This record gives sequence, C-alpha cells and structure tokens, in this order.
Amino acid sequence: MGPRILILSWEYPPIVEGGLARHVRKLSEELVRQGVEVHVLTRGGREMPTVQMRAGVVVHRVAEEQTPRDLDAFVAWVEGMNAHMLAAGRQLGKRLGFDVVHGHDWLVAGAAAGLAERLRCPYLTTIHATEYGRHQGWVGKHPQSYIHGIETWMAGRADRVITCSHYMRGHVADVFDIAERRVSVIPNGIDPEDLQPVGDLDELRARFARPDERLVLLVGRLVYEKGFQLALDAMGGRDGVLRRAGRVRFLVAGSGTHEAELRRHARRLGLMEHGTFLGWIGDDVLHSLYRIADLCVVPSIYEPFGLVALEAMASGCPCIVADTGGLREVVPNEDVGLRFRSRDPRSLAEMMERVLTDDELRDRLVAEASDHVLRFDWADVARQTAQVYDELAVAPAPRTARRGA
Repeated sequence: MGPRILILSWEYPPIVEGGLARHVRKLSEELVRQGVEVHVLTRGGREMPTVQMRAGVVVHRVAEEQTPRDLDAFVAWVEGMNAHMLAAGRQLGKRLGFDVVHGHDWLVAGAAAGLAERLRCPYLTTIHATEYGRHQGWVGKHPQSYIHGIETWMAGRADRVITCSHYMRGHVADVFDIAERRVSVIPNGIDPEDLQPVGDLDELRARFARPDERLVLLVGRLVYEKGFQLALDAMGGRDGVLRRAGRVRFLVAGSGTHEAELRRHARRLGLMEHGTFLGWIGDDVLHSLYRIADLCVVPSIYEPFGLVALEAMASGCPCIVADTGGLREVVPNEDVGLRFRSRDPRSLAEMMERVLTDDELRDRLVAEASDHVLRFDWADVARQTAQVYDELAVAPAPRTARRGA
C-alpha cells in the first residue's frame, strides 16, 4: 500500500485560474497511477459536489464565493478560504490518517501548515513563484509585503520545499534565507497528448495572417514581469522586426493587469495594424495557436520555469526565450531554441529576424525540440515527488511534533 497524501491547492479543474490547476491535476493523477493514494483539498462552487473521484484522485471541495478583483479584497478572501479548508481538513483527518500534507504556494499555506500540525505529519510546500520575484524585490508595501511575509513564513515552516527549477532553488534559498539542502528541484511536466489542436488550422491561420506573412505568438498572463512590452519594442521602432524581416504579424493571447498598457504601447509603436490582441483564450484555442504560429516568443523578466516555451516546442513551434530564470533550463542550448539578452529588445529583434528568415534554422529547432521535451515527463515528475514523500514519511517527527527541539 502506497502512502496517503493530502494535497492542497486553491484551484483544481474544472476551476482553472492558471497553470497551477493543470499542474496539480496532472501530478495527482500520475501519482495515483504509481500507487499513491491522493486526496486533494481545494475550493468549489455552490453547485459542485463536496467530494468526488476524478481519475482516481479523491477531490474534496469547500464552497467559496467568486474571487474578488480588488487585491486587498482578494487577500481577505484567501484568509477566509484557508479557514474553511482548515475546518474541512480537520474533519477529513478524523477519518483518515495522512503521511504528508503537500501545499501549493502561499494561497493555501495557512491551511496546509495547520493541518500538518493537527495531523502530526510532515508539511511539504511547492513554491511555483514568489511575490519578491514577480515585483523585482519591491515588496515593502501592502499587499505585496503581506504576501511576501506569508511566503517567508511558509518556506521556513515547511519540512521540505519543492521548486520547478535550479534557478528557483537558489532564488528561494536566498530570498527566504533557508538552506538549499531543504529544497528539492522537480521540473514541471508536459504531456504532448494534452496539446491537441481543434478545428480547421488553415482557416484559423487565415484569420490572422496571409500565406506570405510570418506569425509571431505571445501568450500568457499580461503582467509586467512577463515582458511582453519588450516583444512589442522588438517588433516596432527603427530597428524592429517589421523593418528587418518584412511581412510579419503578431498575436497576443491572454489577459491581465497590464493588458491596457500593452495595447497603448502597441498603438504608440504603430503596431495595431500588424497584430491582434485576443484576450483570454481557452486551452483548445491555445493549442491550435501553437500549431499555426511560425515563432513563439517568451520575453519574461521573471520566469521560474517557462511552461509556454515547453508547450510551444512540443507543438512544433520554434521558440525564442529570455536568457533568465528557469527559461535557461527549459531552453538549455541553441539546438532546441534561441535565447536573447534579458530586457534587451534589440537582441530579441536580432533573434526573431534569424528565425523568421531562415527556414533551415527553424526546421532544425523544431526537430531537436521534439526530442528535448520528452525529458519533461509527468511520470518522472511524479516519481521524483513520491520519493520526497517517502523521505519525509520515514524522517524523524516533524518540527510541529517536536516542540522545544
């Protein structure tokens, strides 16, 4: 009989706010296939069942109101959600014993740590990103200071930490002043079968570009740290891609707090007639966009991992990424993709021109990347995670059970 694990996440399908829901689902389902008993404690809606079995994963939901848009209100909402999760988890713990409590990010830190203490079992946290990194160190004012404080406490309180890249291990150790030996690096996974396109791809491409035009894709949350403003700078201007590479169009897929500013910036650069802002799109459309684009650009200023680059490469779309963070590990060399100098639009423009005007280079990148992405296999991710569970389960009693130690 494998270990029994309680995983906490603020989102789990069909509730999807971003990549975290997909990550926790794929990890949980693969863990079950490998003999681990997985219970996920997450939030739900008023009409959703409180308990259900999904692909072998037992999903427990606490009903929550819709998330508020205002950040201060959102922080208060998170506190309420943690209180509800803690109460539900305590009831669950009366019936079941767990070997490890595994929380994902600060959004469930209070409930996860509280349940680990209540159940007298180890507390593991996966830190997918940090407020410090998202805001380039500017965490002195509320609510950034509040979130950073929770993350600092969470990293210090956890018996073990998982990060998605070696870059993030160093970042977490430095920012939260914890020993690197307490941090395990387990990359995100990818399943090419999940990236199947839908609909008529020729018809979809014709909506955005003519046959003699190259199509550049930018996708993700439209927030400052994703660096889309750098890509727009590289497209426009005196030395931009539109002047250097001829007939090029772009797509921006996603939504976020920086969207209005990005649209204004594109207008200032005279780019609006050369591209389209799609807003939020579903996964089915995104998977099709990877297939019709000639190039995907990931210009992030801060990037713990770089899942968009991995998805694009797995879909046969060549990639250019910023030479920063976890992107260096997703695109480790010029055989599978190109890297430009971080924050440098001119460097990005030069790289884009290379890929868009060199068919042989583009074909080589696609061929090499198709093998490279196989290294990011969910079965391997689950095996490494289960190994951490085993190490924690056989370790001495966690700090919460050794008061005064």
